[in-house]
Amino acid sequence: MTEALLARSQMAYSLGFHIIFAAIGMTMPLLMVLAEWRWQRTGDVNYQLLAKRWAKGTALFFAIGAVSGTTLSFELGLLFPGFMAKAGPIIGMPFSLEGFAFFTEAIFLGMFFYGRARLSQRVHLACGIVVAISGTLSAVFVTFVNAWMNSPTGFRLDGGNLVDINPLGALQAPFAKHEIPHTILASFMATALVVAGIHALGVLRQRNVEFHRKGLMLALVIALPATLLQPVIGHFAGEQVAEHQPLKLAAMEGLQHTQAHAPLALGPIEIPGLLSFMAFGDTAATVQGLDAFPVEDHPPRIVRFAHLTMIGIGTAAAGYAGLTLLLLLRKRRVPTARWWLRATVALAPLGMVAMEAGWIVTEVGRQPWTIYGVLRTRDAITPVTGLMLPFAIFALVYTLLGIVVARMVWSQIKATQEAV
Repeated sequence: MTEALLARSQMAYSLGFHIIFAAIGMTMPLLMVLAEWRWQRTGDVNYQLLAKRWAKGTALFFAIGAVSGTTLSFELGLLFPGFMAKAGPIIGMPFSLEGFAFFTEAIFLGMFFYGRARLSQRVHLACGIVVAISGTLSAVFVTFVNAWMNSPTGFRLDGGNLVDINPLGALQAPFAKHEIPHTILASFMATALVVAGIHALGVLRQRNVEFHRKGLMLALVIALPATLLQPVIGHFAGEQVAEHQPLKLAAMEGLQHTQAHAPLALGPIEIPGLLSFMAFGDTAATVQGLDAFPVEDHPPRIVRFAHLTMIGIGTAAAGYAGLTLLLLLRKRRVPTARWWLRATVALAPLGMVAMEAGWIVTEVGRQPWTIYGVLRTRDAITPVTGLMLPFAIFALVYTLLGIVVARMVWSQIKATQEAV
């Protein structure tokens, strides 16, 4: 492996773990608040227990996300100093705002976690709402940075240098319009599907059925709208990619040749003109293929595989969400059919897989650029050699961290299955 590939791999490995921690840490406060609100409205002890269980999960993933996020900040500076030197004046603002949101979340999470017996119910619930809002805002500000890297704005390029920098203008990066809602919805969908799967398993095993039904219902309150909205945002994202990163679109769709009436490939089947229509709203529109760009600028082939994985899981999840919504509207309660419960359990981990695949499309699809059209990755990476050792150490540490977190989560799941 080259030094550049080692630096990128270390960053990718760290980010792959952090995305999961951050997504769960952003969604669990919302579940926690919903359960707390339902308990205060109904007095049902099942909701109170759900709120307490989910508060523990929130605290766990907040702590792990804080550690892994801090590590990423150091890696960004140490492994990609060229990027930080060029982009620092622009990304400093959203990163500072993210830090403010992070500390707000930490303060109010402590108040929610330890203030149940000391605060009034309204104040306690309000603390939880602040945790949920600030956690989401943290994701918003971080995603602003990634959106800017994909569609840089707010500066003028002069001899390779960024001049006349306008940080507020950078916040108007075109990709922010779809990356932010797409990322937040993906986090909500993936995490809520996991929680729904856990409680569906409890119902299947006939353990504390009423408790698990209530947990399952609250998870569906988040999972269903997030899952059904994702295809809409995804379509808009495709239009933005077609306009601003046509090479990424060609790599995602495996389009080899520039052509009008570009087909959309669904496995071995090609639908003429559908890609042109989805990208530009016109079946006769010309879509640039890989042959329109230098071979050395082509993203790795994994982008196509990741895109198909994301689309496949997203389609299956949307079908599940639509069917579940129909069942809910018909029966006015959580479905109890064993086939549906098994489907909920089977779908539980796939949202996380789709989210990881989506980030591969976003990040690897931008290569060979760190700042699209401005800074190539080879120019952003540290000149320091011998990166194999830190890569191996970080890979080992994150693997062990993942195992520890998995064991802690499993113990919480077992406790949840035996609750009440």
